[in-house]
Amino acid sequence: MENYKQIKEDFMLEFLKNDKKIYDVTKLEIGRQQDNLELIASENFVSLAVLQAAGSVLTNKYAEGYPGKRYYGGCEFVDMAEEIAKDRLKQIFGAEYVNVQPHSGSQANMGVYMALLNPGDTILGLSLDHGGHLTHGSPVNFSGQIYRAIGYPLNKETKQLDYNIIEDLAVKEKPKLIVAGATAYSREWDYSKFREIADKIGALLLCDISHPAGLIAKGLLNNPLEHCDVVTSTTHKTLRGPRGGVILVGKDRENPLGIKTMKGDRLKMMSEVFDSMIMPGIQGGPLMHIIMSKAVAFGEVLQNSFKDYALQVRANAQKLSSELMNKDFQIISGGTDNHLMLVDLTNKNISGKKAEVALEKAGITVNKNMIPFDTKSPFVTSGIRIGTPAVTTRKMKESEMIVIAEFIDKAILNYENDSVLESIKSDVKQLCNRFPLYPELN
Repeated sequence: MENYKQIKEDFMLEFLKNDKKIYDVTKLEIGRQQDNLELIASENFVSLAVLQAAGSVLTNKYAEGYPGKRYYGGCEFVDMAEEIAKDRLKQIFGAEYVNVQPHSGSQANMGVYMALLNPGDTILGLSLDHGGHLTHGSPVNFSGQIYRAIGYPLNKETKQLDYNIIEDLAVKEKPKLIVAGATAYSREWDYSKFREIADKIGALLLCDISHPAGLIAKGLLNNPLEHCDVVTSTTHKTLRGPRGGVILVGKDRENPLGIKTMKGDRLKMMSEVFDSMIMPGIQGGPLMHIIMSKAVAFGEVLQNSFKDYALQVRANAQKLSSELMNKDFQIISGGTDNHLMLVDLTNKNISGKKAEVALEKAGITVNKNMIPFDTKSPFVTSGIRIGTPAVTTRKMKESEMIVIAEFIDKAILNYENDSVLESIKSDVKQLCNRFPLYPELN
């Protein structure tokens, strides 16, 4: 194993050795990723091919604009890379229009909002403390500062979406845009219900699939493109690509501005509205090395093996969820349909913040997270969020989820006992050594 680690470090750090400070930081991070269990639901490990593309010579190229319409010369080859990324993304989701330039999911959402809304317009999205994202209308975010944001809650009893509540709020508040999607919600979404609600009040419908995109891509969860006017996503969670964002519109939807046009005009309109809002509207030059890295990741998603991966991500989440419930952990909504779970720690007499710190000492990385109807602040929280994409990428399966649940339970029970936490960390490291990162380098 030590020999493997040296090979890995040499590969990762070969050209950083003259910058000792950065070399040391990178080496420490490689060790952290190798020796710890990464259970943050929004994180994953990219393939070596994606990693190589992200560090490629395309980082040298300025390419403001879009393929065939750049502000700079010398873009013929980066044009090819962007077109490959777009074609693959369309194929994955059955989209007619895509934009692969957003630097993040937040930038993708901002681009859509600014293309379709005016300042002060009302948006209706899942409340942040019930699992929504900052960009779905949080008052500390641009989405809640530029627009009039209303949050819909989960059902207090089931902790699941309640379409009657959402419809009542929509009728009352009359938002111009309704947002489906979440960052900490473990259940399936009925996008047809959202479509009915949006149509009832004449609202536009956006779906943010940043978290479950990889499962949707392989048909394991509902695809929102046929029901929503526009869809956004990140590329680095369950899609297992580089950090970035995308915008998509389905083949069967009228254009997002509600204007019935012929197909050619429709595509031209979407290009003018969304493309121009991303660049030059809110961004400058695209990150061409990341766009090529997205193309590589999308190519991996198109492989049959990615469905096996997505199935295992979900199976691992369901197994870990059930094992934790067997140990008297309260899982919000009683389980999961996707890659994550939200754990209510109230009955364990520990805050999410303290649990996050204790688990990190034990070599397990999670994030504190508010639970629906939380009585604690966002900086303390009553829960933690757990996801399985990263450990699944390391080839862990259901049997490892049983062991991980035992680690979590022991760490929470002994959260103030540093010697016990250190012992768990040693066991975690032994488990991780059985599932090395980038085994191709061994």
